Amino acid sequence: MKKALLLLSAALTALAMADPSPYAKNFNRGSLDMESMSALAFGPDGILFVGDAVGGRVYAIDLEDREKTKVTKELQIPDIESKIGSMLGVDAQDVLIHDMAVNPISRNVYLAVSRGRRNWTGGWQLPNNAANASILLRVTPAGQMSEVALDDVSASAAALPSPVDKQKKNRRNQSMRVETISDLAYADGKLYVAGLSNEEFSSSMRVLPFPFEDKASLTTLEVYHGAHGKYETHSPVRAFLPYDINGEPHILASYLCTPLALFPVDGLKDKEHVKGKTIAELGFGNYPLDMLAYQVKDESYILIVNSTRGLMRIAVSDLNKPMEGIVTKAGPRTGVPFENVRGFGVLSVEPFTSNAILALSRNPNGRLDLTTLDVRWL
Repeated sequence: MKKALLLLSAALTALAMADPSPYAKNFNRGSLDMESMSALAFGPDGILFVGDAVGGRVYAIDLEDREKTKVTKELQIPDIESKIGSMLGVDAQDVLIHDMAVNPISRNVYLAVSRGRRNWTGGWQLPNNAANASILLRVTPAGQMSEVALDDVSASAAALPSPVDKQKKNRRNQSMRVETISDLAYADGKLYVAGLSNEEFSSSMRVLPFPFEDKASLTTLEVYHGAHGKYETHSPVRAFLPYDINGEPHILASYLCTPLALFPVDGLKDKEHVKGKTIAELGFGNYPLDMLAYQVKDESYILIVNSTRGLMRIAVSDLNKPMEGIVTKAGPRTGVPFENVRGFGVLSVEPFTSNAILALSRNPNGRLDLTTLDVRWL
């Protein structure tokens, strides 16, 4: 069985080989020494970005995965943790998926995985609190799964300014180093990295021009949290999306417990401190887990994945309307309107086709499924 998996991995690697990307001209080939795969995102030309919170770095990897694939059927993998466990030779209860990203060219799905779910101890815990992901898996649109070898790849790396000190712990005795990167996304030639820093106002957004040549900038962030009735600077952005609002580039950012805020991109300058505009309160007792944009006919929406409040969607037309920021104490459903379109259980979402997204969904029986969701029914 192991030999068969190795042959499958080699075959998939051969199929995925392509000409080097022009973005990779300054990349080096060799083995990567990442300490954690904290977050994944795709950039131009099939370049995979990997955030390494423990190492305080971000990596850009040319997977040479640029063969266009037409998706002809839904991708459905029930009980994906058991299938990963069988492949890695561990029990399904040990498998922990930290993040997911879909290559928009090949439609191959990439998963950052650790053998760490037995370290899960409570509800206010995220995968990076439980373990450090060290395994990268590829799932084809046909459902074939293989491990991506990282000992001979073309890549470049950039250090993040002011990562959280490795000795810092929060009130739950969890390492705060893993919060150096809470989410990342690429847009318009730049990689945006949200998380904490060692600055006085620790919530930060780092911006790295790509290819990695210039030094990263670091902007500290502040938002008014309506549910708490005060300005806050120490909670990191948990999920965010670069998006044009009224024709101007913004960062749409969601925080723990759960204010939604806007930051103009042109305000994210090195060593500056900026206040975001809080535009909605989505509900307390909740982690935002993921965010994406999608379209149904002529309507554009933002989908927000939440730990306890399910899937919410916001119409972009509402975001484009004139609005006042929330600056006084406010309860849930204050600000920009949103719809609850699905109950909780979804952990991560990614664009897949023009009419579908991929979702990692935890069922009430504990089983984790990789499923295709038709956006026309959201």
